Amino acid sequence: MKAKVKRQKAKVRTPSTRQVLFTFAFLLLPFAFLACEVDERRQVTPEQQAAIDRVTEEIAAARDRELYDGAADEWRAVVTAEESRDNLERVRTRLGRVQSRALHTGTEKETAAGPLTGHSLVVTYQTTFERGTGMETFTLLERDGRWLLAGYTVTSDALK
Repeated sequence: MKAKVKRQKAKVRTPSTRQVLFTFAFLLLPFAFLACEVDERRQVTPEQQAAIDRVTEEIAAARDRELYDGAADEWRAVVTAEESRDNLERVRTRLGRVQSRALHTGTEKETAAGPLTGHSLVVTYQTTFERGTGMETFTLLERDGRWLLAGYTVTSDALK
């Protein structure tokens, strides 16, 4: 005795135009935000590099007070002179002097609002120190034609 198998046609549901547009818009949304961001990637200018070199020299020479006093107001609004000194001393003690750097990313922006208003530059380097490696990030702001330090961070396993 053979069993009869009832076959049904599978209903194939085609998406509506509205569903297709929604899916398309959802997938492209992250790219739309990237396209709207004012973000220019370019090489560091000689003036910007001079500011980074000056900061590096002041850190290496433990001229923490000069670095703090010459920094942008945004730096001093976030950290006290003592906190700045302690953080820089920790980098010097655990990692030592900078031996070499390779530019990882550099982003220059012009913004009208936010924590970093005006012309800013964020540069990240893959850095080799005397006693380890890490990622160094400098945030600079242009004020009256001069590039001032607004942020400095080092990420390294040696600092943990």
